[in-house]
This record gives sequence, C-alpha cells and structure tokens, in this order.
Amino acid sequence: MSNFELFFSTKPSFPGFERNIELMTSFCEKYKRHNIALITSGGTTIPLEKNTVRFIDNFSAGTRGSASAEYLLKHGYAVIFLHRNKSLKPFSRHFEDYDFLDMLEEDRSLNGAIKVKSENIKNLLPVLVDYKQAKQEGRLLLITFTSLSEYLWYLREACFCLNTCGKLAMLYLAAAVSDFYIPQDELPTHKIQSDKGAPSISLHLVPKMLAPLVTHWVPEAFVVSFKLETDESLLLTKSKAALQKYHHKIVVGNLLHTRKTHVVIVTNDHSYDIKLTEEEQKSGIEIESKIIDDLITRHMKFAQ
Repeated sequence: MSNFELFFSTKPSFPGFERNIELMTSFCEKYKRHNIALITSGGTTIPLEKNTVRFIDNFSAGTRGSASAEYLLKHGYAVIFLHRNKSLKPFSRHFEDYDFLDMLEEDRSLNGAIKVKSENIKNLLPVLVDYKQAKQEGRLLLITFTSLSEYLWYLREACFCLNTCGKLAMLYLAAAVSDFYIPQDELPTHKIQSDKGAPSISLHLVPKMLAPLVTHWVPEAFVVSFKLETDESLLLTKSKAALQKYHHKIVVGNLLHTRKTHVVIVTNDHSYDIKLTEEEQKSGIEIESKIIDDLITRHMKFAQ
C-alpha cells in the first residue's frame, strides 16, 4: 500500500469530524453559485506517540492565511478557513500583538461601564465592521486541525464539498504542511520513556496532495499554492517545477526573511513581484491585501 493510500485507508475518529463535514457540505451548497475560497493556514504537527505527548512542529502562526481571509471576505467571498488550532484567525488576529485589556478603560461617567480608549477606536472600528458583516451574512466557516493527519483528511473532504462550486472555487493553500511524518503503525502507543535513552526516529516523506487535488478532487477550481524557501536561487526554479508537475494555476513564492514585504507570483507563462514600498509599510498596509487583489483579478478571468 502506498503512503497516499495509507493516509486514507482507515476512517478517522477525530472529535467533531463528522459534524465538521456536515458544516462544510451545507456551506458549499449555500454558496455554490457564489465566489468561495478554501484557505488553509498554520502548521501541522507530527505526533511521536499514538497517545500524543510529544510531536514535531513548525513555526507557522497563520499570519498570511488569517490576513488573506479578511481581504477575501472584504471582496465578498465566502470563506472556509481551515486552520491550526490556536493559530491566528481572521479579525481576532489584530489583538494578538498586545494585551486587549490595555485597549480598554473604565468609563467614569457610567458606573461600572467599560469603553475602548479613544486612540484605539480608529483601529478597532473597521475590524469590527468587517467582522460583523461577515458574521451576519454567514460567509465565514472556521474548521480547526492540529495533526498532519487531521489536516489531510479535512483538506480532502473540503475539496469534495467545493467540487460542486466549479470554477467559482479558489483554493488558497497557505498552510505550512509537514514534509515528513511517522506512519500510524510505527508509532508507540504510549509516551516515549526517557529512561530508555534517546529514541531512534525514522521519518517518511509525506505524499504530495496537490496531484490528486488538482486532477481528481477539485479539477475545475482555481488552485493557489505557496513556496517558502531560504535560498533565493531556488525559489523561482522550484515554483515553476511545482506548476509543471501539479498543473495548478499559481504559485506564490516567498523567502523566509522577506515574506512580509515581498512575494513572487509565478504562473505558467511568467512571473512578477509584489512588494510593499517603505511608505506602504509605514502606513500599515499588509502585503496580503495586494496578493488577494491580484489573485481575485486572475480568478475572475479564469471563472469567466
């Protein structure tokens, strides 16, 4: 049995799995004639035991995915936000960099009342307006994962749901998916004991899901993947190779240390940079706003 078959050979028993599939199915049915996006965000864990105490993780906090979800919602998209548990989420991400309580103060004119400090209102108000609109219209569905296995199962099921949406569906695969894993049948059942010495761990390559995703799961969708590198000389070559191998629409390439201010959009025909100027950075513009503007233009042309 191949690694790919191993992942989906046994029906999962994740808490809430069946309920989340129902939620995604009804969400896609509701918006099947509407622009709709699946955003994956955050990193996946690799358990070292079946009863997991220890695991391998990566640094992704879900910044790009959560920001991008907000901009897609602002443009009227319905969004399934498949994200790592406790990673950044749309709207609430704005309160992660500082203590929310520091934004509040007692309103002495009203006994026992609390108000937002005046200097914070201008930052909070647009976030609140966008959040209320998306919530009122029911255009945001949050689904969480933790492990690699959970992520892959949810990704597959979300794609099956989105298949009914045809070309109106965009897949924005920004999650930092592990490249290596330990098969379930090789995991010890209980916590690895340190008194037995350092364990010898053999990692296997995770099968690439883009191939079946593009070919079988959502063949009509507009699929965008991400390529993160630390060596600039590899970025363009590997991005083009991914397009040739998996036949999706776009690769967003970025380097680790400049990913917040510079990305490269790679298509089958050409590539071009999206950058933030110093003035844009100072004014608080996020590069995700430019990425989403560009991708929406391309998605609309593709869908037509």
